[in-house]
Amino acid sequence: TMSLNPAPQTTPVPQPQFESEVTSPAPTSPLPILREQWEGKYEFLLSCIGYCVGLGNVWRFPYLCYRNGGGVFLIPYFIMLFVTGVPLFLMELSLGQYGAAGPIMVWKCCPLLKGIGIGMICVSTLVCLYYNVIIAWTFYYLGSSFQSPLPWSCDAVANAALCGNSSTGNSSSGKALSPTEIFWNERVLGVVHSEGLHDPGPVRWPLALCLLAAWIIIYLCMLKGIRSSGKVVYVTATFPYFVLIVLIIRGATLQGSLQGIAFYLTPEWDRLANAQVWNDAASQIFYSLGIGVGGLLSMASYNKFDNNVIRDTLIITTGNCLTSFFAGFAIFSILGHMAWRKGVAVGEVADTGPGLAFVAYPEALALLPGSVFWSILFFLMLFMLGVDTLFGNMEGITTAVLDEFPQLRQNTLHKSLFLGALCFCFYLMGLLLVTDGGIYWFTLIDSFSTSFGLIIITLFMCIGISFFYGSSSHKTFLCLIYVFLLRLQFILSYIFIEMYNTSLRYGSYVYPRWGKALGVCMGAACCLQILIWAIVAIYKETGTLKDVRIGALSCASGICANIYIISR
Repeated sequence: TMSLNPAPQTTPVPQPQFESEVTSPAPTSPLPILREQWEGKYEFLLSCIGYCVGLGNVWRFPYLCYRNGGGVFLIPYFIMLFVTGVPLFLMELSLGQYGAAGPIMVWKCCPLLKGIGIGMICVSTLVCLYYNVIIAWTFYYLGSSFQSPLPWSCDAVANAALCGNSSTGNSSSGKALSPTEIFWNERVLGVVHSEGLHDPGPVRWPLALCLLAAWIIIYLCMLKGIRSSGKVVYVTATFPYFVLIVLIIRGATLQGSLQGIAFYLTPEWDRLANAQVWNDAASQIFYSLGIGVGGLLSMASYNKFDNNVIRDTLIITTGNCLTSFFAGFAIFSILGHMAWRKGVAVGEVADTGPGLAFVAYPEALALLPGSVFWSILFFLMLFMLGVDTLFGNMEGITTAVLDEFPQLRQNTLHKSLFLGALCFCFYLMGLLLVTDGGIYWFTLIDSFSTSFGLIIITLFMCIGISFFYGSSSHKTFLCLIYVFLLRLQFILSYIFIEMYNTSLRYGSYVYPRWGKALGVCMGAACCLQILIWAIVAIYKETGTLKDVRIGALSCASGICANIYIISR
């Protein structure tokens, strides 16, 4: 979501500006391939806000907060923001801004660390695979919102019996179901026809068509490029707040809403002893800020060399997390009303999982005057948020490939074919997630793609830069080493103790051990790229291991010195 002008910058240089003078018509080297830069002063800032403030704030944060006991989740969430989120966000922006390259090419000077960039692309691939499924769900709800009355409201004829008799619809756990829950589970997902991971069932073609439409839109956005979509940020960065304010005001007027707000803000202190709570808090910070997936690094690579990244970091990280906190009031006020209507505790009112927002938000929309109008606006907002964020993730993948094959930047036909093939492959792989049992696979990928694998990748990015920096005069990077060594200890403890002791659930379904093992393999496959490509780099080098290490030290020290300079 940016607008760019061609600039002659092609390789990382430690000067903010440079000029090219032609003294002879005889070329002595190949012509440089032009690389774009941001056109306006604030376009990068606004585009990053549009990239970070997305579905993770209004969809993922509320259900993680609900799953982990409400208010207690806010404590590790804000701790992880300041301990890991802010410093890593600053480091990734600085690295991309100095290197002026994508997540793989930025490590070209130090091949030992190339696996970090490839690991980022692997994580980004997993995220893109399932993220567009959320947009497909949004499409489905958006199309259904043009019906009056809304098909999940009590005004619909089909729901008259449900709203008049709370015992008519029941979940597998014995709880009464609302019309919004039945619409979500039966009409949208079809999960009632699947028994679990081993039984995905047939493809739900209405969702498959919505998924195809979502990928076509992403393709057209990528094809059109980042020159024309920068102004969209002005809408996507402000419109969500307007809709959330309306939902919060309506939620506050509902009976029982204070019960939900109390659940949201009151911590259960014993939950802090559960490593899963801390892992979810860390993964949500990484997820919502987009750390470690290559999107931030790619967008920062189009910055001017002297851009103030510290200012951008503070504004983006603070605004992003306050948006998540703000969205929580909308969700939990509605959950409090649902709990009052069902006569149960807030913690038991709905199944925990990714679908929580697609139950709570439609419930509130159905209670608004002019519900059809507000429903269309809300799901249009979700669609814009999702496309904006997914565009940033896809930009990380495409920038990495275009940096490796720079001739694609100048050949429009080849670039179009590459983008088309990439989006079509994502669509084919995503069909598994729109089957009757697709939500089980969706939850598995969501739980492990941005979990320990992503944290380990960013850990090694930080330790690698800090170690190769090698100077005692700048304490900033040495402090980061200390912080992330502590994070490493936590990660290892989590993997070997909690990974197999904490059950993964979707509603009443408990994931089998082989399913969790598959999720661990997905996360491990991403972070193992660091080791694999380090071995490949050593194998390709000539000389002894000592020679390879000296070359890496001298090269990476130059990178880190300039990162420190531009981050001051």
